Amino acid sequence: MTPTPVLSIDEIDFADPLFWARPPAERDAAFATLRAERPLAHHREFEIPGFPKGPGYWSLVRHDHVTLASRQPELFCSGQGTQITDQPQIFNEAFGSMINMDDPRHARLRRIVSASFTPRMLKRVESQVQEAAQAVVDAVAERGACDFVTDIAAALPLKIICDMMGIPESQYGFVFDRTNLILGVGDPEYVSDLAAAVGALLTAGAELTQLVQELGRSRREHPTDDLTSALVNSRVDGDSLSDSDLGSFFVLLVVAGNETTRNAISHGMKALCDFPAERARWMADFDALAPTAVEEIVRWATPVMHFRRTATRDTELGGQRIREGEKVVLWYTSANRDEAAFAEPYRFDVGRTPNEHVGFGAPGPHFCLGANLARREITVVFRELFRRLPDLRITGEPARLLSGFLNGIKHMPCEFTPGGR
Repeated sequence: MTPTPVLSIDEIDFADPLFWARPPAERDAAFATLRAERPLAHHREFEIPGFPKGPGYWSLVRHDHVTLASRQPELFCSGQGTQITDQPQIFNEAFGSMINMDDPRHARLRRIVSASFTPRMLKRVESQVQEAAQAVVDAVAERGACDFVTDIAAALPLKIICDMMGIPESQYGFVFDRTNLILGVGDPEYVSDLAAAVGALLTAGAELTQLVQELGRSRREHPTDDLTSALVNSRVDGDSLSDSDLGSFFVLLVVAGNETTRNAISHGMKALCDFPAERARWMADFDALAPTAVEEIVRWATPVMHFRRTATRDTELGGQRIREGEKVVLWYTSANRDEAAFAEPYRFDVGRTPNEHVGFGAPGPHFCLGANLARREITVVFRELFRRLPDLRITGEPARLLSGFLNGIKHMPCEFTPGGR
């Protein structure tokens, strides 16, 4: 059902933290208003203590505008930053890795990383995903109730990424806490003092970087069959990853790969409970519907709500003139509800086809490198949940992350028959 607007076009202010505290339906309605009345609105930036006030940006809210900008990296670049607020280069390098790069640097790093995912490595990862899903469900199966986010949705991708990289289990909690802090800035549960956020971010990033760089140095001398060994010993045209490359890539991996997949799984479970007929439909024919169901979960969740680009020269988009150096923000969360691109976009449909969503980023060189791993994780965890805990139900409203960047769920209570039905 199409959400009812509660804000007029001039009342929509993405820089106001209270906007992101609104119920999802109200936020969806605001984006629908923009798509219909002002598809290329200019918005002010959120002000961060210690950072200069930004000039604002153009909001791209229609599916065709988002995909058009994504396909033209030479016109809308990533190298000047993908967060709305301009940040020092140290932030872009430490927290963005290749997503804050343009070619040829972006292509170089992507080639080296891609070369590390050999057939043997991919086979090992597939096995790890299955084992991790079984272990996560084993840990809660006899309890009859748990926090779906922290006990299931978050535990799975965290374990997979750490196992894949060769991070010891004793460090899982350390990695989890630092990633929560990095993407939880603005939410009092994770960072209560916004003025101290910059220092907290830098510290968390530095700690994760140090962890993987120490491991990388060890793996250069004593390689194993983990991804860290493959990354530090990979050579493409005589080129290899530096320590700083490895550190920034790891921060990107644990932040993007952990947080986004756990939120897709969390939103997916909530949607399956809210649309019980779709859940029954998928459970009745899991393998046949899994490919389309997973894509619909990613569309529905849209874990990363936006990324920014910067115009490299004067241009025009959708009839709006955009000048060189001006920022455009690609609102994936709006594009994935665009009535012009999706039939009944507010209906969760596990068999939806076609489904040209932008939940992994829109087409172009920055399409998510980990999309296939995320698809595999989502598929395996729901197969395991349907098999082992088929009557799992959400028993309370999700506690949502206060963020204009990540569509996060922090906590969500659930119940099920202990030990499975």
